Amino acid sequence: MGNREQLLVAARECLEQKGYARTTARDVTAAAGTSLAAIGYHFGSTEAMLNTALHQAMEEWGERLGQAVREVADGTASPARRFELIWARIVASFESDRPLWAALSEMMVQAQHVPALRESLTASMAEGRAGLAEIFGEAGAPGDPASARLIGTLCQALLTGLMMRLLIDPEEPPSGGDITEAIRLLLGSD
Repeated sequence: MGNREQLLVAARECLEQKGYARTTARDVTAAAGTSLAAIGYHFGSTEAMLNTALHQAMEEWGERLGQAVREVADGTASPARRFELIWARIVASFESDRPLWAALSEMMVQAQHVPALRESLTASMAEGRAGLAEIFGEAGAPGDPASARLIGTLCQALLTGLMMRLLIDPEEPPSGGDITEAIRLLLGSD
């Protein structure tokens, strides 16, 4: 493994242990066994390296979620049942991925003060919306880009809110059924 990969592995470990705001370049280079100059050479800045590590972690989470959804969702499930099963998997993933979500929430707060970070996060969020639209697409209107964007946007908003709720109060997570039933109640449908 080269210096770049070592730095990314170490950055991810530091993000999970210390969080986004408290991870320093020295923390990462000590964990990676590299020099401070390696960060500048490979990433340009500590923030760019941390953003890359967090982006990779989110992509991996999305891939794991996609795989988990494919495992539980059969072709006979109604859109509402599929929606419920997907959210059940998302809620279940929060405990094991709690450090990732905590680092992401810190990153979101920092983005309000760092324009380059906001730009990077905006691009990542667009990718995330597309991924969520793909995951939830069969529960909605597959093949229609406008519908996919709406589905991705709603699911991303639900996911972000759920992330914050579970970071603050992890003791009583809503189930996939709770989320589905709440949407039914809001829409006044059966």
